[in-house]
Amino acid sequence: MTSVRTAPLALFGGTPVHDRNWPVWPQGSAATLRNLQEAATSGRWAISGTYQGAPCFEQRFARAFADYHGVSYAVPTTNGSSALTIAMEALGVGPGSEVIVPGLTWVACASAAAALGAVPILVDVDPGTLSISAAAAEAAITPQTRAILVVHAYCSAADIDAFVALSERTGIPIIEDCSQAHGAEWNGRKVGTFGTIGAFSLQQTKVLTCGEGGITITDSPELYDHLQQFRANGRRFTAKPVVGEMDLEEAGTVEGHNYCMSEFHAAVALAQLEDFDKQQAHRLANAARLDAELARIPGVSPLVLPANLTKRTVYDYVIRLNPDVLGPFSVSRVVSALAAELNCFVETLDAPLNANPLYVPLKSPRLPDSDEVRQLFHPGRFELPEATAAFHSCVALLHHSLLGTDDDMTAIVTAVDKVVANIDHLRPEQ
Repeated sequence: MTSVRTAPLALFGGTPVHDRNWPVWPQGSAATLRNLQEAATSGRWAISGTYQGAPCFEQRFARAFADYHGVSYAVPTTNGSSALTIAMEALGVGPGSEVIVPGLTWVACASAAAALGAVPILVDVDPGTLSISAAAAEAAITPQTRAILVVHAYCSAADIDAFVALSERTGIPIIEDCSQAHGAEWNGRKVGTFGTIGAFSLQQTKVLTCGEGGITITDSPELYDHLQQFRANGRRFTAKPVVGEMDLEEAGTVEGHNYCMSEFHAAVALAQLEDFDKQQAHRLANAARLDAELARIPGVSPLVLPANLTKRTVYDYVIRLNPDVLGPFSVSRVVSALAAELNCFVETLDAPLNANPLYVPLKSPRLPDSDEVRQLFHPGRFELPEATAAFHSCVALLHHSLLGTDDDMTAIVTAVDKVVANIDHLRPEQ
C-alpha cells in the first residue's frame, strides 16, 4: 500500500485503484419479472381497478411488509414524500402547528411539513451518529409542536429510547422515518415500530426499492383507517370485496389525495423484499470489515453505532475525515478524488437544511404574504453547527458498493488511504 500512497492521484492523471465494474442497483430478480408479468396480465394495474378474486399486489406487499416488521398495518404510497405527508396528516399536522425535523436529512422531511402549512423546526444532530439529537429536539418543543420526525440516518440510528421517553413525557407523537434504515433493529426490534407511525421510502437508491414508492406502518386501527383514506382520496379497502367490482369503499371521513402505489410498483417491491435479508447480510459483513480497516488510517473513522442498535442498515456508508488530524480540506475535492480512484459514485452528505439549495420554502406559492409568517419558515433562522460540521467532513458510498467482493473492499480502503495521504493536494486554495 505504501507505493500506492505515494502514487499520483487518479484525479490528476494517476492510475486508479479500482477500474472494474461495481454491482449494479437495483437488482431485478426472476421473482421480479414473474410478479411484473402477473400484474400485467391480471386485469388490475391499480388499487382503483376491479377486484379479481384475490388480494391485489398492493395489499400483498402491505401485508408482507407489516409482517416483516411485526406490526398490524401497512399502507403503501407513491413515494417516501407522500408517506411522510399522510403520516403527518394522520397526526393532525397542519397550519398553526410545528414539526420537529433533523437539520441533516433529505429535503422532503421538511418540505412535507411545510406543504401542509406546518412550520418545520430544524434541530441539530448527534455528532456521533448524525441522526437527530434527542436533547436538541426536546429543547425545541413548544405548545405548537404536533409531531417529532425521528430520522434514522447514515448507517446508524437516533436514540429511540430517549425519543420514546420524550414522547411519553410530552404526549407528542413520533414519526420514525426509516428511509435509510429498512430492517435495522434496536434491542432486537425493528425500527419504525417504536413511533406512532413508521415511514419508509422505496425510491431507486434505497436498500429496498421498487423504483419509486413509499410505505407507512402502524399498530393503530384508527390511524390505519386514516392513512388509507389520506392516500386514496378518502377511500379504503372494503372487508367484503366482490369480483368484478372495486374493493374500495368511499369513507370520506378525511380529505384525501391520490398517493396510491401502482400494482407494478407493488409487484416489484414484494419481490425485492424476498432478497432483502440476504443482501443486507452481504452489506453488513463488508461494512464491518471497512469499519475495522478504515479506523486504522489516521484521521479516518466510521460513524458511532449506539450500543442498542443491535442490527444496522447500510444505506449511505459514511466515512468521517477528522479536520483536527488532517487539517483543512475541501470535502467536494475529496469526493472527486475518491470517485476517480474507485470508478464509482461517491457523494457528500445532504447539505444542512438551513443552507440546502433544495429546501426553499419561501419560494412556495402556498406560503402567505405575511412577513411574520414567512420569517417562521425561513431556514436560515436555525443554527445547526453539528450538521454543518458533518457536511464538511464526511463522504459517503452508496450501499450497492458494499455488495461487492473482498477485492472491492480492499480497493475502498486503499483508495481512502491514498487520498488521505495526498490530502495536501486537495486543500482549499489559499
